[in-house]
Amino acid sequence: MVSGGTYGTEDIVHGAGYGKAILILLLTPLLWSLPTAFMIGELSSALPFEGGYYAWVRRAMGNFWGFQEAWLSLVASIFDMAIYPTLFVAYLTRMFPWFQQNHRGVAVALGVVVVCAILNIAGVKVVSTTSLWLFFLLSAPFAAIFVLAPFKIGALANAVTRPTTSNVDILGGLLICMWNYMGWDNASTIATEVERPQRTYPRAMLAAVVIVCLSYVAPFAAMWITGLPASAWETGAWADIAGLMGGPLLRIALVAGGMMSGFGMFNALVMSYSRLPLAMAQDGMLPKMFGKLHPKSRAPWVAIIALAIGWGLALNIGFERLVTLDIMIYGASLVLEFLALIWLRVKEPELPRPFRVPGGLFGVIAVGIPPALLLVFAVVRSQSETILGMSSFLFGLILMGAGVAAYLVNYSLKPAGWATPEQKPGLVA
Repeated sequence: MVSGGTYGTEDIVHGAGYGKAILILLLTPLLWSLPTAFMIGELSSALPFEGGYYAWVRRAMGNFWGFQEAWLSLVASIFDMAIYPTLFVAYLTRMFPWFQQNHRGVAVALGVVVVCAILNIAGVKVVSTTSLWLFFLLSAPFAAIFVLAPFKIGALANAVTRPTTSNVDILGGLLICMWNYMGWDNASTIATEVERPQRTYPRAMLAAVVIVCLSYVAPFAAMWITGLPASAWETGAWADIAGLMGGPLLRIALVAGGMMSGFGMFNALVMSYSRLPLAMAQDGMLPKMFGKLHPKSRAPWVAIIALAIGWGLALNIGFERLVTLDIMIYGASLVLEFLALIWLRVKEPELPRPFRVPGGLFGVIAVGIPPALLLVFAVVRSQSETILGMSSFLFGLILMGAGVAAYLVNYSLKPAGWATPEQKPGLVA
């Protein structure tokens, strides 16, 4: 459940050019994804609990920081989840420009939210089955582009392409790259529904980093040799490029793939994010209604509906601002996860860890430094973007600060505290 797939990566080339874009795509997984995958590998194998990263931070650092981890993750999800329907519409309008008029695109995006909420309420098995088939289907057009590229070396240097409206620079390209490489911790929230998580997670995370990196780099490297100008790229441009490479059929296939990518990623992540309110309700940190499960599928239907409302409200913010806000707020939650990794090594050194970050205490400290440094770029960019008449940075700080207020209100309503993992109440239908 890593963000984006190859779809949605176009602005990286527009902002950085081919050479720098490929370099960014190769370095980002080493500095951003691999450290996160190592952290997730250790914590998920040691603590395969419902709620994942929320449960880890709460165990390591207490109720307050556990609540903040959940709050930051849910707030970040509002912007993260709005990106996928936005990409769905971006590819749809490449084939049917009619949807760009008025508010038709927003209506379509809202339809994606509603349909995926219904699918998730139907149960985890439906989500996992559709996601598996989507993975194979949406990879095919890029494989075709990679195969066709050697036959078109230099042929697209003077190709006539659709005028672009992208204003993404190299910093914006880096943030989009970071977004496409994030999301490794989402799988942790459903650890109790995965067979042998102690062995499955570490292996899956490390393999996924390599596979995802190759799936991003190979198509761009292939297009570089065709001579297509970097200025021709913008979100959704893969559709037009597919038409130049393989004609209308490949263009249609890639548009369909882009739409399925947006739909499939959103569908898969609904399952992950909905487990946070469920786990918090079981702990008593949220009202019991968020712990209600569908009588047949056992999906947390109240949590899914509540989150879907929030996701729908963010659909018209715009791709670049959504990415910046997502990374900045998600990054704060990621820092808490790395701190939990360190503190659990100190606090519970005897905790069984089937997978361990190598290097002892120094290793777990060092592994969190590169991701934390990369987050500085999100802070810099957020100061130059505006939303609701203020900088994205200030807007994000207000949302993050609201988590402290929410905790204090929650605590005042339940001064006796919340359930420990051993005291969790049973699930309710």
